[in-house]
Amino acid sequence: MNSKKAVLLPKYQKIFEHLGENIKLARKRRKLTAEQVSERAGINRTTLYRIEKGDPAVAIGSYFNVFRVLNLEDDFKRLAVDDEFGRKLQDLDLL
Repeated sequence: MNSKKAVLLPKYQKIFEHLGENIKLARKRRKLTAEQVSERAGINRTTLYRIEKGDPAVAIGSYFNVFRVLNLEDDFKRLAVDDEFGRKLQDLDLL
């Protein structure tokens, strides 16, 4: 199976880079090494490096496992929770 590289516009790539930086800072605040986090998350060190750089091609499950190891799974659960635009569209359809 051919996998395609995720292509993002630069402004969206910045969002991933910011996320990666936040993950790296969270790991460091907990005084965990990259080896510890990658082992506990069930990923290799290279994948964690890619996550901390904000690589959008890394599987979302790998991102989640890192969040779990850092006890940030509640942050992960809040992704796309507040669908304000979708609710407005739904409300318009009800009229």
